[in-house]
Amino acid sequence: MDKRRIVGVLLFSGALVALFGIHLAEFLYPGYSVSGNYISDLGATCIVYQPSAFIFNTSVILLGILILLSSYLLWKEFQSFIIPALFGLSGLGAVGVGLFPETAGFLHVIVSFITFFFGALAAIAARRIVKAPFSYFSVLMGLASLTALVLYGLEIYLGLGPGGMERMIAYPILLWGLGFGGYMMSPRQTT
Repeated sequence: MDKRRIVGVLLFSGALVALFGIHLAEFLYPGYSVSGNYISDLGATCIVYQPSAFIFNTSVILLGILILLSSYLLWKEFQSFIIPALFGLSGLGAVGVGLFPETAGFLHVIVSFITFFFGALAAIAARRIVKAPFSYFSVLMGLASLTALVLYGLEIYLGLGPGGMERMIAYPILLWGLGFGGYMMSPRQTT
């Protein structure tokens, strides 16, 4: 299997593990509200609703590791620095989210921001290595995530609650990761 397909497998797997980890942790967390609770509440070690914290933190760390591996392979495959750097920063942030849950305070806020911000930028930058129509979706999903990040920072939740708005940041990037992973696994799709 060539590097491009391995990148696809890694990113698809990472996004899938993260999505399943979030949903399984939500299911097992007593009284969890998708609208009212933050995603990171799932990994909070001060409340310790097990196995939710373990599932969430492990899935996010695994996502980050797989993104880091894929960023290295993207660099080797395309000899471009920008896209792998954006992926790598997002992956480092994701590992940080799992290692420093929300009980870590401001450090958690920083690594969460790094994950979301650089993940969205990676999606936008990836338009350079994919063909239309997926290149349009890459930009759209990245911009959707960045817009939600700004609204979230301004505490404008559009009736979704803080947890719902946080998902409008995370889900476009995770869903894009599934799509980009699938795209990279298919033969001869890159420009």
